[in-house]
Amino acid sequence: MNRKRLQDCHVLVTPTSYGRDDEELKRVLEAQVGKVTYNTTGRPLTDLELIELIEDVDGYIAGLDVISREVLQAAKNLQVVARYGVGVDNVDLEAAQECGIIVTNTPGANAASVAELTVGLLLSMTRNLVPAVLSTRAGQWPRLRGQTLAGSTVGLIGFGNIGKQVARKLAGFDCKVLVYDTHPDAEFARECGIKLTSFDDVISNADFLSLHCSLVPDTHHLIDATCIAKMRDGVSLVNTARGELIDEAALLEALNSGKIRGAALDVFSQQPPDPSHALLQHPSVLVTPHMGSHTNGATNNMGWGALNNCLAVLGAEKPINPVT
Repeated sequence: MNRKRLQDCHVLVTPTSYGRDDEELKRVLEAQVGKVTYNTTGRPLTDLELIELIEDVDGYIAGLDVISREVLQAAKNLQVVARYGVGVDNVDLEAAQECGIIVTNTPGANAASVAELTVGLLLSMTRNLVPAVLSTRAGQWPRLRGQTLAGSTVGLIGFGNIGKQVARKLAGFDCKVLVYDTHPDAEFARECGIKLTSFDDVISNADFLSLHCSLVPDTHHLIDATCIAKMRDGVSLVNTARGELIDEAALLEALNSGKIRGAALDVFSQQPPDPSHALLQHPSVLVTPHMGSHTNGATNNMGWGALNNCLAVLGAEKPINPVT
């Protein structure tokens, strides 16, 4: 492939927002490259929409679009897919490597924001905040019994940038934190007084369980009926990572039986979920619309990170955060 000059390149940008520096990011990008195409639909693009757009694109700053083999093979000039965020499970990495396309991401850019939402969801569940607000607005004055984080055990599955931030934020709540990760940061854990242990130990001892691992074949439906059976009765579950980590049918059954006291879900296997989805309607489930990274700080960090990765590759330089 003959490499173009940076100023002759065409960049496709599909995230619907860059954050507080939207206009500055656009100005920088448009000053560096010859053509920029923006996603104006307000949603992730479909395969067919991407295939129609991508044939002459050189750089692709990608939002939550599913980037399939068919899309990548239709991209005749594509050099880089710069993911706006950390997850790359929506990108066919094998096809990208076969096509010689570099994939990058922005690890850590949204960690603080997702961790803050995680702790917020934990507190909302422990104190029944949503039922309390709705009942009080309806003219009732309910006596809702809550739980305290103090003295409880919080289990974290995954101890990357987000898991570490959650652990650090929980330090002031006087709770015990158990962590499982396949490649844990033992030094960080020691500094924060956190116990690193086995997966089974975490799930069987946690009063509150929070998921912060990547979606890979080994973690698909990590939380299934077998896993749930090992949990404490009355455990509460938080998922701000990926919906596919949980077998949603098994979760629903456990909620109905009372095995799981409550769940807070920012992500679903299908997004957005069907309005009739049983978990959306369940009184013991707190749901949010995949908003973990929807803060000015996170979107700003992801925007600049993806932009810099994209421009580096198009400029024949090494990107800061290569995945492939």
